[in-house]
Amino acid sequence: MSETIHKPATHLHLSDEEFRGETIYFAVTDRFKVGKKYPHKGTELDDPTHQDWNKYWGGDLQGVIDKIDYLANLGVTALWLTPLFEQVEGTSGSGTAPIHGYWTQDFKRVNLRWVNDPKEVRLFAENTVLDKMIEELHRRKMKFVLDIVCNHSSPLTTKGKGKLYDDGKLIADFDNDKNHWYHHYGDVKDWNDQWQIQNGELCGLATFNENNLEYRRYIIASIKMWLDKGVDALRIDTVKHMPNWFWQEFTGELASHHPNIFIFGEWIHNHPTNPIAVDFANHAGMSVFDFGLCQAIRDCIGKNAEPGFPMIQEIFDQDGSYRSASELVTMYENHDMPRFQSLGASNEMLDLATALIMTVRGVPCLYYGCEQYLHNDTEGGGDPYNRPMMEKWDETTRAYTMIRRLSDERSKNPAIQWGGLWPKIVERDLYVFVRKYQDSRVVVILNKGPERSIDSIDTELPNGIHQCILTNQKIEVREGQANQVKVGAGQALVFSFVGTRVKGKSVVRLQLNGIATLPGDKILVIGDCPELGQWDLGRGVPLEYVNHNTWFGELAFNESAGKPIAYKMVVLHPQPDAGPGRENRVVRRRSIAESGVAKWRDVWEE
Repeated sequence: MSETIHKPATHLHLSDEEFRGETIYFAVTDRFKVGKKYPHKGTELDDPTHQDWNKYWGGDLQGVIDKIDYLANLGVTALWLTPLFEQVEGTSGSGTAPIHGYWTQDFKRVNLRWVNDPKEVRLFAENTVLDKMIEELHRRKMKFVLDIVCNHSSPLTTKGKGKLYDDGKLIADFDNDKNHWYHHYGDVKDWNDQWQIQNGELCGLATFNENNLEYRRYIIASIKMWLDKGVDALRIDTVKHMPNWFWQEFTGELASHHPNIFIFGEWIHNHPTNPIAVDFANHAGMSVFDFGLCQAIRDCIGKNAEPGFPMIQEIFDQDGSYRSASELVTMYENHDMPRFQSLGASNEMLDLATALIMTVRGVPCLYYGCEQYLHNDTEGGGDPYNRPMMEKWDETTRAYTMIRRLSDERSKNPAIQWGGLWPKIVERDLYVFVRKYQDSRVVVILNKGPERSIDSIDTELPNGIHQCILTNQKIEVREGQANQVKVGAGQALVFSFVGTRVKGKSVVRLQLNGIATLPGDKILVIGDCPELGQWDLGRGVPLEYVNHNTWFGELAFNESAGKPIAYKMVVLHPQPDAGPGRENRVVRRRSIAESGVAKWRDVWEE
């Protein structure tokens, strides 16, 4: 009989975790902090002198625990670490060890280097350093993001290729694949051939055969065990290399097991103009990294390329391609590309990029050390030099202070979390935009050019004096307008106003896609309960326009909390002789939770 991790039952949430108010911090576990008093006994895979960039340098989970308060003070609300699974104990032909964590040999064990005691490698073990880390994060109301890879195990190393274990028991071997756990089609040769991308090998990595039911059962059971340890979200590697049906099955299984899990995947170099990548984001049951925005930020701010900020606005103009652009995970650097400052960007330009992703739509993800301006530019700063050891823990840098203030504001201001983005000034060196939701607002001014004075900005803020949360600079707003606003060279200004928040015993955040509306149209939610007007159009709850494919709103339930309801959407046109347009479908039926917050995602039906 197999062992099982038992955790007490928790309240059943009716949706995945709300992540749009979070700030993710991504650290390479091996390069963050050495914490153990008694380090792992060195092998040919280890280099405690930190000279060989392709060997283990000693970072571990105890080191993470030692710096959780540093991260909490920074404003981090979700910590993502590179994979923690047990790795193959071998090196590739180039002498590279799997310090990155993507050459897994056992999904039910922890890498020996990350733990304090060899007994802690078994996921079934209790009171381990992994348990302590998750407990310490949760005690500070921070979430833990587990990095996983379902596409492959290990390449050819000194220990063989693609050997896979189930809690220490060998269950598959690429070179003796009697039960067809792996594809055997060789490396991808044509990157325009979708079949090759999904079935061929990526850089010689042993690629799992998702058609094998035993493999699917193994990987799903393994990840469920990690969820039972307290994992709050999943980041999934190389999602473009497996078919959508696999991911739909995989995410569906995990959502049934852990209903409030948030999942996001790496479809490398995705872009809103790539229909295959967009279809994945819309139908796979997970969000994705916004590589299109990432590249635009790197070009515009990092490289000071033409045409400047219009490159970034062009990405936002295509948000309607997605069903949930507000849940895309945004970044300007990661472990697979040179760090932002390896592009030649100054500290001020990195701060501008940080201010941008912390205030635009999506869930911001910061790469470890950006708050300390950490970078190594050897050979252009690419892999492995984009993964230096964390060197400083200064809580007074301008980047550190900026991140802390912006993280605090995005956790409070619904305009930053859910609101649409309304560009006010989009020039080569100047970008001014407003985010708004109901009566909440945030006004962002980014200047990557010389100091200047802006004659007038339509802020849409309420009348009065407003103070920048980064610089304390004040502006006076009259009838929405702020005049003669001064912005320094390389400076970001952020003015935030938090309006009335929606409250109720149970709150539903409803997102509607797929309806073509015209200027002046309004969308209402009506239903059979008091909170939705009992089918009375005059008492329906309005949704707010986000982009041409998305409307969003919060529904507060008190009397109907804990009960089933029926509802549907209605569009109201501004023309006096145009009647309301109701969805052409039987009413939708849902159960309202007794308390808490849920997300509903609906698609309009004509």
